[in-house]
This record gives sequence, structure tokens and C-alpha cells, in this order.
Amino acid sequence: MAIDTAHLLGLARGYEALARAALAKRLEGRRIDEEQRAAHGLAWIATSVAALEALAAWEKAGAGLNPLDALVTRLGFAETLAQLVGGLPMGQNELLRPADLGLADAARDLADACGDLLNADHASARAELAQLLAQGLWPSETLGDADLDAIRDQFRRFTEAEILPNAHKWHLANDLIPDATVAAMAQLGTFGVCIPEEFGGLGLSKLVMCLVTEELSRGWIGAGSLGTRSEIAGELITHGGTAEQKAHWLPRIASGEVLPTAVFTEPDVGSDLGSLQTRARRTETGEWRIDGAKTWITHASRSDLMTLLARTLPDARGYAGLSMLLVPKPRGTEADPFPAEGMAGSEIEVLGYRGMREYALSFDGMTAPADALLGGEEGQGFKQLMRTFEGARIQTAARAVGVARRALELGLDYALGRKQFGKAIAAFPRVADKLAMSLVDLILSRELTYAAARAKDSGKRCDIEAGMAKLLAARAAWSNADASLQIHGGNGYALEYEISRVLCDARILNIFEGAAEIQAQVIARGLLEGRN
Repeated sequence: MAIDTAHLLGLARGYEALARAALAKRLEGRRIDEEQRAAHGLAWIATSVAALEALAAWEKAGAGLNPLDALVTRLGFAETLAQLVGGLPMGQNELLRPADLGLADAARDLADACGDLLNADHASARAELAQLLAQGLWPSETLGDADLDAIRDQFRRFTEAEILPNAHKWHLANDLIPDATVAAMAQLGTFGVCIPEEFGGLGLSKLVMCLVTEELSRGWIGAGSLGTRSEIAGELITHGGTAEQKAHWLPRIASGEVLPTAVFTEPDVGSDLGSLQTRARRTETGEWRIDGAKTWITHASRSDLMTLLARTLPDARGYAGLSMLLVPKPRGTEADPFPAEGMAGSEIEVLGYRGMREYALSFDGMTAPADALLGGEEGQGFKQLMRTFEGARIQTAARAVGVARRALELGLDYALGRKQFGKAIAAFPRVADKLAMSLVDLILSRELTYAAARAKDSGKRCDIEAGMAKLLAARAAWSNADASLQIHGGNGYALEYEISRVLCDARILNIFEGAAEIQAQVIARGLLEGRN
């Protein structure tokens, strides 16, 4: 069954426009938080339409050379449009219905216009897609650029050789990623992908950063996430640092000599950064004295540099009093994880997302050099941090894509090897359906993530695109991991099986770098302001 993606996209965009207008009318004289469900519903509608746009562009670029591409596109359009008119999942127990936005009539019109696609039986398409996967075929992934494809291949081979054989035992032992593996990642350029060449980095695009992150995260989210702190620190310093700060820190970060950690979150603060209380003040010697508490700080012990958000202007309210400090620290050891004077920490034990470890930190008079203030200007910390969120969220989406793919691979491998009633369970329709739709969700989220990276590389503001990519990809990672564990049955619940780790790793993706609800809020505000 061939579909006219251009026509269907036109219908979907029209529906999104009606949703945007309906929300704008509802918010007349009201705050967006008073209509949060409707606002977040608009975000999910717009994200779904953007994913269809990315999917259609991907299939067109493949020129019909891969038989899986048309099947993925057909199922992607059929399912997404059906969700728009029937019920769009914003969470495990939260379905957006058209009536929530006053779109019942518009949904019926869209359903009628897409009737041939929505009313068709897609069981054969799902079965065929699962059969092709079972034969070892995958949808197109070339980016039409030999250099980009070579980078993906290089990191895929590294992941196959160095990460996948070891990741699960590292996870079970709660080990840090070994220093030798970190050094090998550094040699590949992992920590300097987007740092300018003049400072020792590769000077490459956010799209390349996505490829690197996706492949490493496919092996283990810890490996893919190790570069996130370098990405954040590199972007902070590149765009906000003084000439001296750039010259000192960027080459060391790019080479892997310096491993940074992001020190932003505080207890009971979460996303409300304007309420941060950690203080930093000048001493008589010109140094900075830091006092306060931080929590959920990833890789805090083994790091060498903290990008630390603190209140340096106590009389300035909210965000205006925040500054970003570049705080060097000695690298910790197993015996002495926090040897710096005036700094202490305790590990937060977690279900997944291991390899770097999470910590609660306390500062009691820790000192930072006089030149630690990023850019040499106080009160700019929040603005400096906001400039990094687009890249960080796109990278998080890429991490989710890698996790989603690994979950599908594990489910497929198990379904082919597990025999019940005389045949592999991959032959049973409910199992085949899970595999087929996991692949569709993977491609939708992957292509939306690449689209966001391209938008960032173009130089445009892309907080909406970054939020959409993270929103959808995090959902796909969790959905794929859950489906794969279900395919494993009871074995999936056993710690010895890799899928148990992947499920735990997938769950965090809806929370960090801005929870799903925060992403939806950012998207909705941007859409209402006409930024997209």
C-alpha cells in the first residue's frame, strides 16, 4: 500500500495549526500553567507532526532503494495519525484526546481525510517488517555523506569491540568506566567533537555529535553519556569564556586530559534554577569561597573540573544573581573520592545509568581561583547555561536513540533464539508486532533527532526542535526497552540478562536534561510565541 506522504503531511500540519489556534484562544487572559494539560498536548501534537516530516524526508532521501523504508514510513504515518485522532500518549496513563483541546470535529475531519490509511489492516506490513528484521536487514541509515557514514562505522566498531562485551558486568559491579576505555574514547576524539580545531578539538557538527553519542549509547548509556559533560563544558567555555579560559581549558577537555562534571542541581530545587542557594563570594585574596549543597552530580569524583552554577550576587533576585564558575578539583580515587579541601560527597545508589556514578555534594569553604568566573562577568550564569541546553538535549535524544536501538536488538535476538511450541517466538504476531513497531519508533525518533541537530548546525535558535527530539526519543527508548523485556518474559527480569540493564537505563531519559513535562512546556511556549 503506497501512501502520499506530502498529502498526509499537509493534513497533519493543518490539524496542528487548529490545535495551536485552539490553545491560544483558551489562554486568552489565562496563564499557560492553568491549561498545562492542553498546552503539553499541543507540544505532543507538534512533535508528532515534526517526526512525520523527518520520516518523510528520510524515506525520500533513500530513493526507495531499501524495502524496509517504505514499510517503516507507512506504519509510522498510520500509527501517528491514528494517535492524533484517537489518543496521543503523553505518559503511561495520560492520553491526549482531541476533546481536551476542543478538536473533536477537527479530529473527525482528519480521520475521514486519512480514512484509506487509518482503516486499512496493517498486520501484513508489521509481519513483513519483522520478517525482514529477522533476516538481518535494517532500514537505511546512510546520511548521504561518506565522512559521516565513516564516523558512524568507526564508533560502531569501537562499541562492538570495547563496550558491548563489558558493559553489563560493569553495570552489575557498579564499576566506573575503566580508565583505559576512557583513554581509548579520547583517542577517537569523543570529548572534542564540537570543540573548535584551534583549541584541539575536531570542530565538527552537532550531527556528528549525535552519531558518536548514539553509537556509544547503544553499547552502554554510560559510555554515550561520558561525553555529555565535556560537551556542556566545551560549549560553555567556547561561547562564554575569556580568551585565557578557552586557551587553558578547551585543549585539555578535547584531549580527555580533563574530565568535567556539571554541578547545577540542588536538593528540592529541580528545574527551578532561579531558586538555587549555593553561594560563591570573593575573599580578601580575590579567590572564590563556595558554600552550599548540590545533588545528582554525575561523575563528580573522577572529574577534574566543575562547571558550577552558584549565587554570587545575593541581592539580585532569581536568575539575575547566578554566575557560572570553572572550579578545578583533584581527581578522586576509590579510597578517597573527594580529596579537595572544603568539599565532601556521598554516592547516590541508582537503578541504572551507571559507569560514572551519582553524588550528593556539599561545599564548606571550598576555594576556586580568582579567574574562575566564566567570561569574567557576574550574573550571566543562567544565560550561559541556557545556551548549552539545546545541544545537551539533542545529545540526550541521541543517547535515547542508541538505547532504543539496543533494546530492539536484544528483543529481536531473543525472539529468534527462543523456541516455543515448535517455532521461534518471533513468528508469533504479538511478538512480531512489538519488533516492528519498536523499529518504527526508533526511526521516527532517530530522524527527528538528526533534524534537530541540523537545525542547531544551521545556527538558528532550536530550543523547540531540541525539546521535541528529547521528548520523542526518550519515550521510544522506554517503550522499546519495555517491549523487549516483555519479549524476554521472565528471563528479562533476571539481572543476568542485558535487557534488565537497558530497561533501567532507559527510564532516566525521561527525567534528566529536563523532564518530559519540562520539554513539553518549552515546546508549547515556543509555539505560542510563534518561534516555529
